[in-house]
Amino acid sequence: MADPYSTLGVARGASEKDIKSAYRKLAKELHPDRNKDNPKAAERFSEVTRAYDLLSDKDKRARFDRGDIDADGNPAHPFGGGFGGGGFRGAGGSRGAGPAGGRQYSPEDFEGFGTEGIDLGDIFEGLFGGGKAAGGAPFGAGARSQRSQPPRRGENKQYRLRVAFVDAATGKDQRITLADGKTIDLKLPQGVEDGTQMRLKGKGLQGPGGAGDGLVTITIDKHAFFRRDGDDVRLDLPVTLDEAVGGARVKVPTVDGAVMLTIAPGSSTGMVMRLKGKGFQTKTGGRGDQLVALEIEIPPDDAELARRLEGWRDSRDLRARFGA
Repeated sequence: MADPYSTLGVARGASEKDIKSAYRKLAKELHPDRNKDNPKAAERFSEVTRAYDLLSDKDKRARFDRGDIDADGNPAHPFGGGFGGGGFRGAGGSRGAGPAGGRQYSPEDFEGFGTEGIDLGDIFEGLFGGGKAAGGAPFGAGARSQRSQPPRRGENKQYRLRVAFVDAATGKDQRITLADGKTIDLKLPQGVEDGTQMRLKGKGLQGPGGAGDGLVTITIDKHAFFRRDGDDVRLDLPVTLDEAVGGARVKVPTVDGAVMLTIAPGSSTGMVMRLKGKGFQTKTGGRGDQLVALEIEIPPDDAELARRLEGWRDSRDLRARFGA
């Protein structure tokens, strides 16, 4: 995998908030449900998710930045650049002489190697036949204990969770089945969006150092007549001519159930009415609104209506502002 910072388009010093924001933007853009005919988008979505997985884990990010692991989370090559670059320094260096005029070595003499992960004790024992450092301790004994790596955790497990539009708006808990067959009730985050990712600690695959995490990517289903507009929900409401002219009380669906709405006399198509707190849960814990747009529907070929309007004309010039 390419450098995870480059994959997400952020700088190495980016904050957790910047990394999360960059991931959400890319995940929404590359989501497979929006790119069904573009397999490259699905591959890119997978790369972006793996990059976020690494950088959102503080321990993995720190190890990657130090060069302990690569972009796929695997241990880096123990010899780094191999014998290239500095290599061994020449024996004629100015480090001083050891016993009987021999060369005295130190870890700096091995600067051509990437020393991370190398047991220097084994190297010095090979050179000096198991020699001792000052105080009688074997060479490299401290380095061996300091550089021992903790057991590796298991891999993270990817999950996809489809959530009904109304459940997402109201924040209804969702039940999900994990890889081990167990089911848990998952609380949706406030302000949940299509492509939002949730992390379930310890719900991934088992490893020597414990289980990895479960990464749940949420997909919000479309609704038959509701539409999302930020934190608001929009609805086009058909009304009859007599309801618009004379006013009426009509039943209107919301994500929380039906409510009664008063239509004022003389209402027109396109008029928008607001139902407070009937939208999506917001990131701050509140609720958006439901915006109801009226659509007056005239019955086709209604002889009775035509008879009643015969001879009547609306004298207003409704198109005067167009200058036509």
